[in-house]
Amino acid sequence: MPTLAFQMPDRGGGPTGPRIRVGRPSRRVRTLLMTLGVLAVLGMVFTMFAGFWTDWLWYRSVDYSSVFTTTLSTKIGLFFVFGLLMAVSVGFNIWLAHRLRPPLSAMSMEQQNLDRYRMGIAPYKKWLLLGITALVGLIAGASASSQWRTWLMWVNGVSFGQKDPQFKLDVSFYAFDLPWYRFLLGFGFAAAILGLIAAALTHYLYGGLRVTSPGARATAAATGHLSVLLGIFVALKAVAYWLDRYGLAVKLSDFKATDSWTGLRYVDANAYLPAKTILFCIAVICALLFFATLWRRTWQLPVIGFGLMVLSAILIGGLYPAIVQKFQVQPNEQAKEAPYVEKNLAATREAYGIDDSQVTEYPGIAETKDQAKLRDDVANAASIRIMDPNIVSPTFQQLQQIRNYYAFPTNLDVDRYAKDGKEQDTVIGLRELNYAGIPKRNWINDHFRYTHGYGVVAAEGTSADSGGRPAFTESDLPSKGDLGTYEQRVYYGERTTTYSIVGGPQKEIDYSDDSGEKTYSYKGDSGVNLDNPVNRAAYAVAFGEPQILYSGAIGEGSRILYNRTPKERVEAIAPWLTIDGDAYPAVVEGRIQWIVDAYTTTNGYPYASRTTLGDTTADSLTATNDQRAVVAQQNQVNYIRNSVKATVDAYSGEVKLYQWDTQDPVLKTWMKAFPDTVEPRSEISQDLMDHLRYPQDLFKVQRELLTRYHVKDANTFLSGSEVWQVPDDPTNKTGETVPPYYLSMKMPDQSEQVFSLTTTFTPNGRDNLSAFMAVNADPGTQDYGKIRILKLPTSTTVSGPKQVQSQFNSQQDIAETIRLLRGGDSEVEYGNLLTVPLDGGLLYVEPVYVRGGGLKYPLLRKVLVTYGGQTAFEDTLEQALDKVFGGEGTPVEPPADEGEDEGTDEGTTPPPPSTQQPSTVQEALNDAQKAFEAGQEALKNNDWEAYGRAQKDLEDALRRAEDAQSGGAGGARSSPRATPSASPGSNS
Repeated sequence: MPTLAFQMPDRGGGPTGPRIRVGRPSRRVRTLLMTLGVLAVLGMVFTMFAGFWTDWLWYRSVDYSSVFTTTLSTKIGLFFVFGLLMAVSVGFNIWLAHRLRPPLSAMSMEQQNLDRYRMGIAPYKKWLLLGITALVGLIAGASASSQWRTWLMWVNGVSFGQKDPQFKLDVSFYAFDLPWYRFLLGFGFAAAILGLIAAALTHYLYGGLRVTSPGARATAAATGHLSVLLGIFVALKAVAYWLDRYGLAVKLSDFKATDSWTGLRYVDANAYLPAKTILFCIAVICALLFFATLWRRTWQLPVIGFGLMVLSAILIGGLYPAIVQKFQVQPNEQAKEAPYVEKNLAATREAYGIDDSQVTEYPGIAETKDQAKLRDDVANAASIRIMDPNIVSPTFQQLQQIRNYYAFPTNLDVDRYAKDGKEQDTVIGLRELNYAGIPKRNWINDHFRYTHGYGVVAAEGTSADSGGRPAFTESDLPSKGDLGTYEQRVYYGERTTTYSIVGGPQKEIDYSDDSGEKTYSYKGDSGVNLDNPVNRAAYAVAFGEPQILYSGAIGEGSRILYNRTPKERVEAIAPWLTIDGDAYPAVVEGRIQWIVDAYTTTNGYPYASRTTLGDTTADSLTATNDQRAVVAQQNQVNYIRNSVKATVDAYSGEVKLYQWDTQDPVLKTWMKAFPDTVEPRSEISQDLMDHLRYPQDLFKVQRELLTRYHVKDANTFLSGSEVWQVPDDPTNKTGETVPPYYLSMKMPDQSEQVFSLTTTFTPNGRDNLSAFMAVNADPGTQDYGKIRILKLPTSTTVSGPKQVQSQFNSQQDIAETIRLLRGGDSEVEYGNLLTVPLDGGLLYVEPVYVRGGGLKYPLLRKVLVTYGGQTAFEDTLEQALDKVFGGEGTPVEPPADEGEDEGTDEGTTPPPPSTQQPSTVQEALNDAQKAFEAGQEALKNNDWEAYGRAQKDLEDALRRAEDAQSGGAGGARSSPRATPSASPGSNS
């Protein structure tokens, strides 16, 4: 009996001890606290309900409720299934460890200290078990619910019809299956580790494990339990080793040929792959040894096996590949890596849709000496756009804003519209609502009265009027012109970022004309009806605006419009798509439609190198305009398709998704997951088809890849001798790359002009031109999407964009004219530097705009043209072309050294300054400056007669300066007659 003194107390309960009475709060206080608690809970519940309910109402209002229900049910299913699995796993291990506790505990200080904890939790064991399991279940469920995309792709995945070159598995295994298997593996590891920790703590608390107590460190039951958990962990590690074998095909690694290398290299195929197989076998054996402890009751063998597995992982998985890399690959890297580079080249070109790109050698030097013929060929080569949509938005704003509460986007768009039966490039923008310009800002004005923009404004892309202003084809308010009759109200646009409540008792400002303001009440069925008080309360909570609940401005017929930008609507309706950065408007069948390009992507295409969308789509426009940024910028992808064309009606907000790429397996997978959300391509009307185009962001991703992947030979790729780069934009100081330009033009192998998207390349680290690239951007043609690259010879030097801009700036006469144009408080802005292939050479054209005097908007004043070493700087494009091809242009020598900094004057040979008659030249220039200032003053006063006289005086003064300079130089050259006048006809 004396030994009973050393037994542990019964762990089913604890000592009762004396009770201490504590003063209870009064009934009134208890009632108040209970009421506050109930209200707080109800408030939290209604807040959660408001978010859920408003989302459901919005998806139902756009007729895409299936997207909401499918996504929600998938998230809920994953939450409960994996949350329950984790809770059961951890709870079962705690319960089992408690059940396997020893009936008696050894007497020691360690156990005496644990007694207090055991007795303390004894009354709450069940609640503590439920709390722990619920907590881990909630965390695991929330983590699993975020994998809804992975689950849907695995369940609905379709075959790519292509196999990887290493394991001969369909690409769908890597794109759809492997990500789900990795999630399951990660979940299994988490369950095993949490179960192991929970079981170990429980065994320790109840004496199954002992740290300082005498005798065995663990009971037989604890040993068996923990060994099984460790065996499960090691077995999962074996599965991880096996999956790692396939993961090598989509593994991102550093490689000197490219920073984004994906796929196996020599060391992967000949060291890592066999190492993973060996480690898989060792892990399986080690797991069996852990399971065997159920019978052997000793950890000796499994611990030895686990130690060997760790050692093998270090030696076989780490040291051996390093040895292979050092002593086999590095001494003969090019030969060893070439077969794997060929696989990467083929896969990358296929994954990004650049496998059919056509590379053609191009001389870069004019083949025809007949200047008259070249002049005639210019019109056939391209419809040269001198209205830069990225410059003239302030001009649209000043001339067509009409009211301060309207505004145009920072960057306008380029589209095609027919005029007189002929299609022409057109600069287009919508007169959208400008909240900053609302006369009096308050809740009623912001959300009820000023609700929409009004009308399209469009101008010819290839011409300007006599004052350098855009030649508008659609203008005024209401808009009228070549576009005919259409619904002009813009309730959904790029600038419409807040909600509006329409259709109720409160009238809206429609537009203003000479007779005053016109009012309107929305007649569409867009948005969510606020007749229901529950809906009003939900939106009051969701938007944090209590006035929605009780405002008298809301009544029968009131509807709330939100999620109003085109990209925002398409992304919400199709969350599996990546949205292009540039949505553009078009008038289609009597409606203004926003056209949005959307992509399907994956980072699981074997052997294809990865790219980060935000980096590859950045250029000088996205640097100054956040609205041009691609949605999901940080996505790393190695497969992309422009699989969907979406439209958003500017009046009704109706969204339609059209299947554009009918072969894309990723889109087919999502169409299985979300049936009836994407309409077939055959549903695209001809009117809509006429305005579709090749998307900019896809083109920018492809051009970035083509800087390296235009080569098909592995040795050339590895040498890096043919690496190109996208040049920086020479027309601004952002330091970002030049954006691609839309332009109707003809490549050498084409018979007629086609709406195209163009860009240039320069050698890596240099500024001369390497190649010119264009893609057919017109879906109405047979070879839409065909990429053509004109590769210039390395033996000759052809000026790149930066060098051409430098040559413009370094010409003495041009520089002097620019200085005069900048006189007073005027600013000079360079437009897009367009490149056009012409008879073996390259024609560069750049419009030059001036914000003169009191004018706050740019007007076209000059056009720079260079071709075949001849440069002209004239009032109009026609004059500049006539001068260049008439042989009167200023000759320009190529840079003396390609490696020199072309941002300086060293790359060109400026004309020698006049030294014979300095006083005569200076007097003429002084007269020119006076005439220019007089012209600017006339502009401020809108005195066009005085402005015309000033321009004539300016032209005469510049001619005298030119004659004096030419005479002083012995008539060695003929300078261009540079006049900054805007009055001569600028129709180009």
